[in-house]
Amino acid sequence: MTDWSRLSHAYGSAEDIPALLDRIETDPSAERWSELWSALCHQGSVYSASVAALPRLTAIAAAADTAEQLNALHLAAAIVAGADQLNEAGDVRVKNAQDIAVLLRMANEHLRTASDRTDYIYLLEALLAFEGVPVWGEELAWGLVNGEYQISCPHCETDLFIAIGDYGCFSTSGDYALHDDVEKAPLRPADPGDLRGIGQRLHTLALGDGRRDVATALTHLFGHAHCTDCGTDFAVADQVGDPC
Repeated sequence: MTDWSRLSHAYGSAEDIPALLDRIETDPSAERWSELWSALCHQGSVYSASVAALPRLTAIAAAADTAEQLNALHLAAAIVAGADQLNEAGDVRVKNAQDIAVLLRMANEHLRTASDRTDYIYLLEALLAFEGVPVWGEELAWGLVNGEYQISCPHCETDLFIAIGDYGCFSTSGDYALHDDVEKAPLRPADPGDLRGIGQRLHTLALGDGRRDVATALTHLFGHAHCTDCGTDFAVADQVGDPC
């Protein structure tokens, strides 16, 4: 039996987490999921209560309602990916191996049938998180779902936006969302035949699942960009995950 009073989350004692999980299981809502996210994975940080919640999230992910399954998978994946960065969390993958195996299987099952682009991308990220793939288990979805990554030029360290979405596919140091006259350099997508490693795997998965839109976005993510300030060419994927 978990003694939640000895655990903590972003706002202090985790004594309130069991009741919140109970409410989510019986009467889920966006507000309750937001409250749980804020406590257990605040801005990507995880806590002792976050890891302790994995068995309950696994149980919710096995529930009948698809929307709640996806919510649970997404949060569980973020917790597992975040725990990988914390030495004090202990060997989460060993202690929670059975739950993580179940979560991985469910992420794979949902990936095959996801019709929504955003859900599909989050499931791809969850798959990688449960597998322990560094960087992409945390960084894949944010840029592809929101249409941009923020990185630093590897040469001049200028903060750059890498747009991959409705605004187009380009790099710029200017605020392109507010100003039309900023300098933009088109991204050079990778040739699918030249992709290797994780880029090749994700591209192949997306094509196999009929997500050509996601596959095309991935060729830009694993392609090359041009710094509009200093002119340096670089591989986009190499800079994702580096602090700006």
